[in-house]
Amino acid sequence: MPYLIDGHNLIGQMPDISLGDPNDEAMLVQKLIAFNARTRKKCVVVFDAGVPGGLSRMSTKQVQVVFASAKSSADFVMIERIGRAADKTQWTVVSSDRDVLSAARRNQMQVMNSTDFAALLEKPELAKAPADPDPGEAADVKMTPDDVNEWLAFFDRDQ
Repeated sequence: MPYLIDGHNLIGQMPDISLGDPNDEAMLVQKLIAFNARTRKKCVVVFDAGVPGGLSRMSTKQVQVVFASAKSSADFVMIERIGRAADKTQWTVVSSDRDVLSAARRNQMQVMNSTDFAALLEKPELAKAPADPDPGEAADVKMTPDDVNEWLAFFDRDQ
């Protein structure tokens, strides 16, 4: 299920990104790329006030970055995309804007508040790889004499 995300609404809810940061959009995009790597969920994130507007070079195959033109707004772009989306029931719209969320609900899309999605972005991976053992720690390997002989034969060593 892909996500349509109001970028600046989400940044305002992130604990480690501020709307005052000069590269706040790029920082969020990096988090979305990491989120996609963990979940395989595609994202379209829309930001206000891009010049000239449209698809950004920050986009990847899985995370599309769109800036509203100076004469538009992210909310307008999102509502327009909600109306044109194919497979509307497959999308989740992330915003704190009532008009955007209402448009999504009218189109049978799932909705999520920016605060909730920010918490989802901050979650650690669901399935972490086991930690590497301490190199100074002895391995707990139990081998029988037959196992040892089998390995010696495999490596063609004298027994």
